[in-house]
Amino acid sequence: MKLEAITLREIRMPLVSPFETSFGRTTERRILLVQVHAGGAEGWGEVTCGETPFYSHETTDTARHIIADFIAPMVLGKPFEHAAELRAMMRLIRGHAMARAAVEDAVWEMQARLAGQPLARFIGGSRAEIACGVSIGIKSTIAEQIAAVGKELAAGYQRIKVKIKPGWDVEVLRALRREFPRARLMGDANSAYTLADAAHLRQLDALDLMMLEQPLWHDDIYFHAELQRQLRTPICLDESIETARDAEQAIALGACKIINVKLGRVGGFSSAREVHDVAQRNGIPVWCGGMLESGIGRAHNIAMSTLPNFTLPGDVSASRRYWQEDIIEPEVEVSAQGTITVPTAPGLGYTPRLDLMRRLTAWEKTLR
Repeated sequence: MKLEAITLREIRMPLVSPFETSFGRTTERRILLVQVHAGGAEGWGEVTCGETPFYSHETTDTARHIIADFIAPMVLGKPFEHAAELRAMMRLIRGHAMARAAVEDAVWEMQARLAGQPLARFIGGSRAEIACGVSIGIKSTIAEQIAAVGKELAAGYQRIKVKIKPGWDVEVLRALRREFPRARLMGDANSAYTLADAAHLRQLDALDLMMLEQPLWHDDIYFHAELQRQLRTPICLDESIETARDAEQAIALGACKIINVKLGRVGGFSSAREVHDVAQRNGIPVWCGGMLESGIGRAHNIAMSTLPNFTLPGDVSASRRYWQEDIIEPEVEVSAQGTITVPTAPGLGYTPRLDLMRRLTAWEKTLR
């Protein structure tokens, strides 16, 4: 098989409501979609990075540059048999995992479609449905935060992630625990703290949280191990885990008890499966993190979440939580029990809405 063309499309999608983290406030997403073409077949991927270099060094604009000027020349017209081979074809590129992932994952989706298999089964998944949680941004008041959590629990979501930062952490989570004593709660710090905050963070041990996600530096493993020794609350690593080797180091040092796998962050399905396998061998559960994806990225996340060690509810939630209209049909829906039924049609299992994409497109280019 040879890729004949790659089409890049930037779409602009306004969020239903603003989403705030320790990085800032997001009201609209600039999303770069990748469509690969080979022998009359096509496959879809999504670059999941943000518009700003705050979560990672990648942005929508850098991804466009890397794919157009480096990835496309490396993969277009070059023979391969399986999508997993694309990682080696792009091996000279350091970093830029989300750009690489979008192209590789689009090929996985295309080959699943050609094989007549749902993407979930094609990557080795086995679940017929996945458990869902939600990520809730920082609100203006604790009362608003409580109301937002209550709304999602009433909708059936099985786990609630609350974004925290210094000055918006222990008091908020304590209020949520009082209001929802049996809810599965967790805090996500997005690297907002340092080891000097250990005594402050120990207050969270009294709140029976599922986990505290990435409290320290985005590229740190060593000091997370020191913090985990001081906390009963399980630490979950996110930004620190970019490869299977990172996972091996973190587990060996005792830096975490849980790992968040984001498909883009680790570089695509090939790498995600390796991180999953390392964690599984060591008895460390994993779950799927979200990046405010459109329906294309969300469909990929659903597929990844069917791998056997994804035993905790992830951030894969309903399309309507984020978008007035999603760019796939049917849109992703969550049951009253907080689950998503994994599609069984070949490939993504959802149909891309080209009509809506065209209305949302800011620019488009096909590389041949």
